[in-house]
Amino acid sequence: MTQKKRWSLDSLVLIFAIVVIAQLLTYLVPQGRFDREPVPNSPGKTMVVAGSYKPLAEADQTTLWPWHCLMAIPKGLEAAMEIIFLVFLVGGVIKILRATGAIDAALHAAVHRLGAKPWILIAGCLSMFSLGAFTIGMGEEYVPLIPILVTMSLAMKMDAIVAMGMVWVPYGIGWASSAFNPFGVVIAKNIAGVPLESGTGFRFAMLAVFLLIAFQHVYAYARRIRKDPSKSLVAHVDYSTGFDAPDDIKLNGARASVLAVFLIGVVGFVVGAKYAGWYIHELNAVFLGIGIIAATFVRMPPSETSRNFIAGAAEMTSAALLIGVARAIQVVLDDGQIGDTVIQGIASLLDGASADVAAVGMLGVQTVCNFFIPSGSGQAYVTMPIMSPLAELTQVPQETAVLAYQFGDGFTNMVVPTSALVMGTLALGKIPYGAWVRFVTPLLLKLFAAAIIFLMISVRLFAAG
Repeated sequence: MTQKKRWSLDSLVLIFAIVVIAQLLTYLVPQGRFDREPVPNSPGKTMVVAGSYKPLAEADQTTLWPWHCLMAIPKGLEAAMEIIFLVFLVGGVIKILRATGAIDAALHAAVHRLGAKPWILIAGCLSMFSLGAFTIGMGEEYVPLIPILVTMSLAMKMDAIVAMGMVWVPYGIGWASSAFNPFGVVIAKNIAGVPLESGTGFRFAMLAVFLLIAFQHVYAYARRIRKDPSKSLVAHVDYSTGFDAPDDIKLNGARASVLAVFLIGVVGFVVGAKYAGWYIHELNAVFLGIGIIAATFVRMPPSETSRNFIAGAAEMTSAALLIGVARAIQVVLDDGQIGDTVIQGIASLLDGASADVAAVGMLGVQTVCNFFIPSGSGQAYVTMPIMSPLAELTQVPQETAVLAYQFGDGFTNMVVPTSALVMGTLALGKIPYGAWVRFVTPLLLKLFAAAIIFLMISVRLFAAG
């Protein structure tokens, strides 16, 4: 019997479709413009002047050629080149770090040391994996750990859902509250004109609260199924085979040195960003330095280092293209002179609403968008050019607008079926998607409730900024 082919929509197809729709809108939506003024302390950046929107005179209007949507793609790639280069360079360096074995060795060593008691294992994994996402946007690096965590969970009378929860829940939380993630918050802050170091302490506080909520949820489930295995959401799945650990997971001196260099590099960049104004170019330089020193410590030959770097950068090609094509949406809206009209239309829906209501509304928009654009960087370029000016018009601090993007992107990263990472890790753990949704949905409700409270706090905390 022939199996019915499952229909799916690729992210690049979806974003290109939005580019085409954006061009069609330029023929239907009235053209207009806001006045803009320079952003204080940010040379070259401008911001919308609230209440200054006005329709364009007919002589100032433009009509795009039918093929303009195709021309907008290389323009989008050019406009996003700084972030695209960052993605390529960081991807290449992370591949070198993976090739040294340091990351896998450290994670496996930590997992084994934290596994004496279930609560220690759960708390340790939640903390460790969330910090990886919080700092450099780690996610793909966690996928190989799913089999060993499933094996450990089964040995401790838990199940694969707990193993997935220990990895993918902190991944989503780390992204949602991140202070330094180059694939998410760096892009969003760049678009919003927010200093990279802004709100770092607040984000650490949010991370702690979100992790406490996650620990309660995951540990409560683990305790329940340890007492009664029949309550496991995957009790019907056969776990009698598979889930072997990698062969070489020893944390030796050379690998420990690699981890130390990585930590020093990340801390050094944070200090440089705060006190010397470092940004994307300096971040690229720091990562390149980390990669070169790491390869030297493990005596990786230059040719092998080069191959790993190129392979890692190549793996980021899809993300880079998504960023460029997503930026093309803004290019079309700007060239068709309707971007400000769209912003004015969205703002009018929130006319008279408080900054709290506007901030929560932004969270709703970002959450829905992540189901269709699971790429965090791609989503930033699609939504932040609209959310940032909208924040100005509704008296929402730019920092709050960035947080709304992070929450909407990060939390749903745990569950969106359009994410290859989510579906891939579920497959590795033999976890049916429906079972995972049943487990994670109550947690998401609790996290979103906390996120709304934090958004309201941020409106007041950053209002003077």
